Amino acid sequence: MLDAYLAEFFGTAVLMSLGCGVGANFSLPKSKAIGSGGSWLAVTFGWGLAVYCGAYVAFKSGAMLNPALTLGTIARGTKTFTEGVPVTPLHICGYLVAEFLGAFVGSVVAWIAYKQHYDRETDPQTILATFSTTPAIRSALWNTATEIIATFTMAFVIFHFAGTPARLGPLPVAFLIIGIGLALGGPTGYSLNPARDFSARVAHSILPIPGKGSSDWRYAPIGVIGPIIGAVLAGFACRWLPYLDTTSVTPTP
Repeated sequence: MLDAYLAEFFGTAVLMSLGCGVGANFSLPKSKAIGSGGSWLAVTFGWGLAVYCGAYVAFKSGAMLNPALTLGTIARGTKTFTEGVPVTPLHICGYLVAEFLGAFVGSVVAWIAYKQHYDRETDPQTILATFSTTPAIRSALWNTATEIIATFTMAFVIFHFAGTPARLGPLPVAFLIIGIGLALGGPTGYSLNPARDFSARVAHSILPIPGKGSSDWRYAPIGVIGPIIGAVLAGFACRWLPYLDTTSVTPTP
């Protein structure tokens, strides 16, 4: 079981180091990406490739990389996370802990890589946005609704990937994340992943970043609760669909 937990930990750490890194690259002063024409498109592609890389690192665990997806997999009725790792309370806890810790470590690694650039940034909102999500228009109800819709879409499509005969590995998931970012990412920054948002916010709160300001803990529950609701609903929806019977197949090939 340790192999699966370590794979989940390192996969999530790689995901976050690259994901937070792409945000820092296109936001912080003196980065060579500043003024290079980078845009929201570049950031969404960066997050998609971060998921792609993290999923390959975590192949031994089934590459959940996301507590919401882990819980959605349980709601779908899946019997195993990956070969030899049945869905049990112990393994559920092991996966969740590995994901949250991996996300924290990955966020810290990204900060180390851009430490001098963080020291030069004077806008607290820019600093926070490289770690965790912030809404464009603040509304607890509508921000949560956006996260539910975006995460439902992600989990619902991933579960369908698992039920198709084509085995393309994490590549379709990477393109899915890019598509969600381009279509649904504008209102909230698309958390999709409680570990991605919460653990990075914890890192922001404790790292010695000059002038970083608040970690905006009032908004934090939305980046956790919305994705969990969306993924669990997707799991139940796939369980109830009569044409889709993939309960013994892991979400990521």
